Amino acid sequence: MLASLIITAMPSTNSWTHEIESPVAAPRLFRAGVMDWHTLAPKLVPQIVASAHAVEGEGGVGSVRQFNFTSAMPFNLIKERLEFLDVDKCECKSTLIEGGGIGAAIEAATSHIKVESAANGGSMVKVKSTYKLLPGMEVEDEITKAKGYVTAIFKAAEAYLIANLDAYNDQINQSTEIIYMINM
Repeated sequence: MLASLIITAMPSTNSWTHEIESPVAAPRLFRAGVMDWHTLAPKLVPQIVASAHAVEGEGGVGSVRQFNFTSAMPFNLIKERLEFLDVDKCECKSTLIEGGGIGAAIEAATSHIKVESAANGGSMVKVKSTYKLLPGMEVEDEITKAKGYVTAIFKAAEAYLIANLDAYNDQINQSTEIIYMINM
């Protein structure tokens, strides 16, 4: 009986996954919706993100970003540290280090995002969030909300990119130019 009480009291690690289809090419969506989101968010979704900025680093592994939210969110801010980045594969992993429920309901949380190219020229965003709850906490309603927030981020970036066809094209154009030069 004592063993089951101890196991019940220990924090558990859980995860959720979410996929979002987009007509926008993977490199453009990754750069706008992930790498440069701290710059775009206050402009594209000011009703949710009041401000955002880099706290440490130049955008590579180890960099820290802070997002400050309006009253539309259940918390005031989040700080995230970039743990892994592969820009060519449109993939990253970050750790939540402050805000967003850390210390209140969650002991630790990470997000792994990969934006894959789709056959139709668009992309598929794949998100996996892993979190460790504090003892006695449940977050089922929060998972549904989190998936909605993630979808809103990528749909806002998508809408921006569709409306601004030249935005975030430099990487794609450079790759196309290199392929063209090789094939000559």
